[in-house]
Amino acid sequence: NAAPGVMARKSVHEPLQTGIKAIDALVPIGRGQRELIIGDRQTGKTAVAIDTILNQADQNMICIYVAIGQKESTVRGLVETLRKHGALDYTIVVTAPASSPAPMLY
Repeated sequence: NAAPGVMARKSVHEPLQTGIKAIDALVPIGRGQRELIIGDRQTGKTAVAIDTILNQADQNMICIYVAIGQKESTVRGLVETLRKHGALDYTIVVTAPASSPAPMLY
């Protein structure tokens, strides 16, 4: 079965509160929506994602963090941060580290 076209899909009606006022006010994310966070190196992309995940603690939500091409040590640090804050109870981490074969990264 083909996915419905963009116009045929129901609009997002329940916002996801990231806890970051600029995002929640200017570019709100819908609950259940996927979000690609792109930007230059060292601009805080991971921090935005982690803060958003940590802010979902009491929201009855499952978060999925996908790390493609990141160093294994970086992902380990991220997982440890999630563990320290109890966020692994509601978070799935999927990773294809930079050391993975090229087909695993795409």
